[in-house]
Amino acid sequence: MSGGVFRILAIDGGGIRGAFPAHVLNCIKQRLGIDIHNHFDMVAGTSTGSIVAAAVVRRIDPAKVVAFYREHGPVIFERKKSLWPDRCQPGVQSIYESGTLKQILRKTFGDVKLGEISSPLLIPATDIGNGGVHVFKSAYQAEEDYQRDGNVPLYEAILASCSAPTYFDPTKVGEYLLADGGLWANNPSLAAVIDAKRRLGVSLSDIRILSLGTGHAKTCYGTRYAKGWGLLSGWKGKEFINFLMSLQGQTTNNYLQLMLKPDQILRLDFDSDCALPLDDCSALDDLVSNADRMFTHNSSRIKNFLTN
Repeated sequence: MSGGVFRILAIDGGGIRGAFPAHVLNCIKQRLGIDIHNHFDMVAGTSTGSIVAAAVVRRIDPAKVVAFYREHGPVIFERKKSLWPDRCQPGVQSIYESGTLKQILRKTFGDVKLGEISSPLLIPATDIGNGGVHVFKSAYQAEEDYQRDGNVPLYEAILASCSAPTYFDPTKVGEYLLADGGLWANNPSLAAVIDAKRRLGVSLSDIRILSLGTGHAKTCYGTRYAKGWGLLSGWKGKEFINFLMSLQGQTTNNYLQLMLKPDQILRLDFDSDCALPLDDCSALDDLVSNADRMFTHNSSRIKNFLTN
């Protein structure tokens, strides 16, 4: 492909915080009148972002995605029941049931397979079995390059991308044992840009990226953690995973700023002075309110970016 604008929608991981980009997309659709389901040439989503990205490709209204988090979040993030409570602590065992999330994703997306989706869709995961990256892709590649993912159900690819360490067990998909894509591509923008250029022949100068974050809260350890550094204490358990994902998201955005011109990227995110846990369902109202405020203050900028 060459010539013309190639529009990419990329959505970060962040657990329950996926309500933020979902509401932003709902505002874009409802208030700007932009058909988000047909507007983008490629959609990429990592972890919870893969839920939102898949909904865009499968033409599920973004308002229903916000409702998805409200309805299912408390069920997904319900701690495992165990006769030995200590085993359900971060660093000892995954604290949430993957089976519950799997059932909800299958009910939401059905049994459609990646090979049945022609719109370019990327879902990063992590191949912990072989120690490498793993990117699920829909059927937009040349046939000779598309032998692995065609029969993978969409919901399984999403489940794998959502399988964050300490939160959920790894997911077996075919011959691969997979974990959360946020370990290396929490912000999937760069992965999408590389694939658009390499697989579809898109010129870097033609790319426009709408990159939606899920909030950034600074995590720091201080010098006192130098002596207590360790999995069960000094790493701060779940906060360490959030810390890694946040670092990756920032790095990706910095790389893209160096690769592309400023008017080719629109990054919509927010900073928080408070912690932003991936599993705090009580924060849903604040996430939606924050998204609404951010959209309202930037609506003209967003419209110009998406329509010019």
